[in-house]
Amino acid sequence: MSEIQKVFRSPICVVVGHVDHGKSSILDKIRGTFITATEAGGITQEIGASLIPSSTIKEVCKDLLKNIKIRFDIPGLLFIDTPGHAAFHSLRKRGGSLADIAILVVDINEGFKPQTIESVEILKEYKTPFIIAANKVDLIPGWRTNNKPILSSIKGQSPEVQRKIDEQIYSLVASLYELGFESERFDRVSDYTKQVAIVPVSAKTGEGIPELIMTLTGLTQKYLSETLKVNLGGTAKGTILEVKEEKGLGETLNVILYDGILRKKDEVIIGNIGKPIVTKVKAILEPLPLNEMRDKHAKFRQVEEVRAAAGVKLIITSDEEVLSGMPIYSSNGNLEELKQKVEDEVGQVIIETDREGIIVKADSLGSLEGTLFMLKKEGVKIRSASIGKITKKDIINAESNSEESNRVILGFNTSLTKEAQEYLNRVGKEKVRVITRNIIYELLDDYKQFLKELERRKVAEILSKTMRPVKIRILPQFIFRQSNPAIVGVEVELGTLRAGIKLMNDKGKEVCSVRAIQVDKKNVDSAEQGKQVAVSLDGVTIGRQISDHEELYSHISEEDFRTLKKFRDKLSKSEIEVLKEISQIMRKENPLWGV
Repeated sequence: MSEIQKVFRSPICVVVGHVDHGKSSILDKIRGTFITATEAGGITQEIGASLIPSSTIKEVCKDLLKNIKIRFDIPGLLFIDTPGHAAFHSLRKRGGSLADIAILVVDINEGFKPQTIESVEILKEYKTPFIIAANKVDLIPGWRTNNKPILSSIKGQSPEVQRKIDEQIYSLVASLYELGFESERFDRVSDYTKQVAIVPVSAKTGEGIPELIMTLTGLTQKYLSETLKVNLGGTAKGTILEVKEEKGLGETLNVILYDGILRKKDEVIIGNIGKPIVTKVKAILEPLPLNEMRDKHAKFRQVEEVRAAAGVKLIITSDEEVLSGMPIYSSNGNLEELKQKVEDEVGQVIIETDREGIIVKADSLGSLEGTLFMLKKEGVKIRSASIGKITKKDIINAESNSEESNRVILGFNTSLTKEAQEYLNRVGKEKVRVITRNIIYELLDDYKQFLKELERRKVAEILSKTMRPVKIRILPQFIFRQSNPAIVGVEVELGTLRAGIKLMNDKGKEVCSVRAIQVDKKNVDSAEQGKQVAVSLDGVTIGRQISDHEELYSHISEEDFRTLKKFRDKLSKSEIEVLKEISQIMRKENPLWGV
């Protein structure tokens, strides 16, 4: 029967790599579109998908095909374009699990970065074969762009440029070797089953793009033919990439279908937090070839059915809230079995929260997972994590935290409701810190900066209540009064002298306190190292308790000493030096003082 026949589908290729290394730009060059220009910060924040049909592949690679005989059995290549930032670990991981093969994009001038390494680890986990696109060759100093194939172009460069290219490629080879992979420039690969191919490319000029596509297509056809066969009579399986509200259509689901065939009016099961959603397919909208689903100018056509692999937009009959990142299956009379399967699958990504911590909001499940992944990696406690706009309830929830560091709301790709903004204005923004960004690393950087500022203020407050270390020397030629109070000239040898502190001698005995400090007959609160100032000293007579040339130290309690030791990185070098002298003096009588 034709309904159960197995046919070749388009291979699913995931594009991964470090932020700003050119993933979307490479696809743009192939498609002739400009997706990157419409994205926040020019950086991909969501997974997208686009089909490159075999006709386009033949056109892009026409010059190469003159010398190489390859028969095209696949209908095209379905690309999943993923975010490069580490915070999108779960999104990229989900994309990686769908992929048959991958392109790892690396800036040839920068080499491997943290998210490059993370991408390799994910591909290794799923045993996904991949090739390297060594991008931005046009930025190598001295590079001359031409319309020749990449190998001919390299041969036409100066010896210095050729040497630089070889150096950068073998740097990539070394990085891959450390991660457990052998690799080589694509034309030097002796065994594609054992070596990762590295293709030098430029997304800007298009150099190397035909070789990249040809290598990718050849590998999928030669080594993945069995995995590319789909059962047209089986259950349709897919993943929801994004949920969007669109003018004239209502709520739509951007879906990657990776197995089976989906038809209009099919019953489908969609994963959810709680019970799965059971609904029917109202309409299937298929993007025209080379159109990217995320592009607001993308063109679609309505179809009765769609075969894997494909990226499509679905309209369903249910009005229940659907979350991005969830699995979707069609039902062929096995509804209860599939519902349980979906529940088990979703159960693996349920978000765990802590009793105490900050509030996190995001526009989708994938974005929320990604944000939480990074925060928990940093050891941040999460009290509440949910999808949607920041509400008044969220602010009240954050406000109730006892710790100021937890009175924070982080919002990724979302904003405050009008009611929440009005309430925040009433209670004061200093009560609850709300940080929203549509670029994930900026959100995390802002949050870290807030914590640093909070820590700085806390430490400053603690140190303001702590006796600081100082060492002064009485200047014998400046004894203005001997007692009641004694007024003398002193030089601050170490640390900073402050009014109100108690002073001790080099035996550790408290002898007086500083009533006031004067410079040019004007009272000041403090005097720094090297300054000569006049001070009035209470409770002492010069010549009795202290001599007219004596060195005095701040009389620090053990508790203050321990506090200063804890925050020694906030002290000046001279304060640390005098603190050591004070501890040596005090430990003559008590060896355990301050320990």
